[in-house]
Amino acid sequence: MYAIIEDGGRQYKVEEGQELEIDYREISTGEQLTFDRVLAVRGEEGLRLGQPMLAGASVTAEVLGVRQGPKLFVQKFRRRKTFRKRFGHRQLLTRVKIGKIAVG
Repeated sequence: MYAIIEDGGRQYKVEEGQELEIDYREISTGEQLTFDRVLAVRGEEGLRLGQPMLAGASVTAEVLGVRQGPKLFVQKFRRRKTFRKRFGHRQLLTRVKIGKIAVG
């Protein structure tokens, strides 16, 4: 059984027991997180698609912690001017473990 959820402008295909990294949320480790924006669910009864969301469907997940993502570099330069600037940042990510996919 899997579901396709939307979170933070991105779509994720999730299964029960899967670990996933989503955008940072200020939530402590061990708490439950519910995703209500479910686009599709595939189970024993077949594929169910939403128009655009499935009514009554939800996915619950447990928060495992916060970590930093890979370093992303940004470079600016102007041609023929000897101007170069390079800097980067590391995005904070929240790691969750998918618990239950409920179809209403």
